Amino acid sequence: MALRKAFLCFLLAGFLAFTIQIFFSSPISLDTLELPTASPFLLPINNQLQKVIKLGEGLLKDPDDVCVDEEGTLIQQLGMVGLEGGLIVCDSEKGLLKVGEDGVTVLVSHVNGSKLRFADDVIEASDGGLYFSVASTKFELHNWYLDVLEAKPHGQLIKYDPSSNETSVVLDKLAFANGVALSKEEDYLVICETWTYRCLKYWLNRVKKGETEIFIENLPGAPDNINLAPDGSFWIALFQLTSDGRFVHTSKVFKHLVASSPRLIKLMNGVYRKAMVVNVAADGKIIRKFDDPNGKVITL
Repeated sequence: MALRKAFLCFLLAGFLAFTIQIFFSSPISLDTLELPTASPFLLPINNQLQKVIKLGEGLLKDPDDVCVDEEGTLIQQLGMVGLEGGLIVCDSEKGLLKVGEDGVTVLVSHVNGSKLRFADDVIEASDGGLYFSVASTKFELHNWYLDVLEAKPHGQLIKYDPSSNETSVVLDKLAFANGVALSKEEDYLVICETWTYRCLKYWLNRVKKGETEIFIENLPGAPDNINLAPDGSFWIALFQLTSDGRFVHTSKVFKHLVASSPRLIKLMNGVYRKAMVVNVAADGKIIRKFDDPNGKVITL
């Protein structure tokens, strides 16, 4: 009896020590996260993305954004936009860069005295102003999933004015600020918030200038990149943010456990399981949806 009691005490002590170690070694200070439920008005699942033609397969490592130069060459990087004389590129480590024939120039490496940790996507307005997203001010590209687990908004939307060399924070406390796009009339910006499954609209015109509202929410996946279509609608790439273990995001204990183990993070991360692209009208309604529901041909 005494031996059994001692064994149980040993197990309890070991469990407590293990739990304390997890909490103290965890890299996150977290909140629970209720992953949104997809809108009931979605189009049915299809396999249209399984018909795509892949370019540069086996030559590119984790391509995120593409741009075609004046000579028709396809270029890929994390986030970028073409302009006369070169490219504007988001580098997750160095910040906002200009890449041209003369080499690479760092345009923005710090904002308000703090180093840019994770510049993500950029778009140029007709007046030359550059709007770019910072996915997280706390985590970097190699450990981006910790931002999801922590479930605290560390993202930003930044404006850089090349004429004055001034940088300003347009929006703060965004939930993993990702893709950025300008409307056809350039009267508003759309910015993707990945782990809230929604996109925000930030007004640039005089009447509503500075106001923010929801452009679309309850998307069927986590929004990544966004691009303006010729007709004024938007194409948004979506990915599966987590595997079937949604319960992890509602439990602080499980989130600390996952955050402390790279293997568990890889297991929970659902990015490479399927792919989806939606075409969203200017009024925020989904027009078309293309899927690869099981990641047979393409994943995001």
